[in-house]
Amino acid sequence: MRAAIYNPYLDSLGGGERYSMAVATVLTKSGYRVDIEWPDQKISEKLEDRFGIDLSGVNFVSSINRGESYDICFWVSDGSIPSLKARKNFIHFQIPFHNIKVNTLLTRLKLFRVSKIICNSYFTKRFIDNSFKVESVVIYPPVPIEKIKPGRKENIILSVGRFSQLDRSKRQDLLVEAFKKIFDSGYRDWKLILAGGSDVGVGDYIKKLEKLSVGYPIKIFKKLSFKDLKKLYAASKIFWSASGFGINEEKEPEKVEHFGIAVVEAMASGCIPFAFAGGGHKEIIKEGVNGFFWRSISELVKKTQKVIDELKTERKISRQAVADSQKYSYERFEKEFLNLI
Repeated sequence: MRAAIYNPYLDSLGGGERYSMAVATVLTKSGYRVDIEWPDQKISEKLEDRFGIDLSGVNFVSSINRGESYDICFWVSDGSIPSLKARKNFIHFQIPFHNIKVNTLLTRLKLFRVSKIICNSYFTKRFIDNSFKVESVVIYPPVPIEKIKPGRKENIILSVGRFSQLDRSKRQDLLVEAFKKIFDSGYRDWKLILAGGSDVGVGDYIKKLEKLSVGYPIKIFKKLSFKDLKKLYAASKIFWSASGFGINEEKEPEKVEHFGIAVVEAMASGCIPFAFAGGGHKEIIKEGVNGFFWRSISELVKKTQKVIDELKTERKISRQAVADSQKYSYERFEKEFLNLI
């Protein structure tokens, strides 16, 4: 049996790429020969280092010819519907594309060959179904929760996300502003850590963050392996995410968090998450149960201070966060994906 995978964003090493590699490992484990279209085979090393996965059974090839001669084709869409040729074809949307102008007849002919459209969240599904007039299914991204465990906690507030300002800005600048307010109000035994990918063209933004951080216990990690990231999660007590802040998600849904893998990773490590109330975050966090939402910097500061002051009594939220993260396991993903195909 042969399976083909196409993802045009593979070198961005983001959540959608983790999703694609999870599909690859599930299919390999199930007895498929898996080919992934990508011009540089060295991408395998980067993917393994970033996501902590074994891709030794996967082949990177120059072309999969839209799945021709394959039993299964898994295709990550760039907003378009391709003409796929495998026996079974699956299109994955990791971005809530909207206001798509399509030739209805041509699109319908292409969709006729598609077994199912898969979305990474109900937030994404809402826009995809409306745009393409389909009934997609949701299979949440797999998160390596079995590899992320709580450790000896320190007074660390952690934020994990790309430093890129394209598409979904993680707004680390706002988090620096919030932390400085907390530190200046007397919480001087705490520190903020910003961990993200070393995306191309982010040098100026990182310099801006470094300048804003002068005089405060703020560390910026431009690039981390999955192994090092796990250590940060394990040691941190609180997790912050500002993705989606200031965006009208109905008009620009692509600019808010479509799911929130980093939030789930943080929960698995026992961090108490504080996420901007938008996009896919609302499918993960239950206010006051396994984390908190915020809508303004002042609200983030106030809620964080309250949790810091009551950390001993808030441990139940940490424990619930760990428990609720279990629903996003690789085991669950494997079961749901295999049931679909």
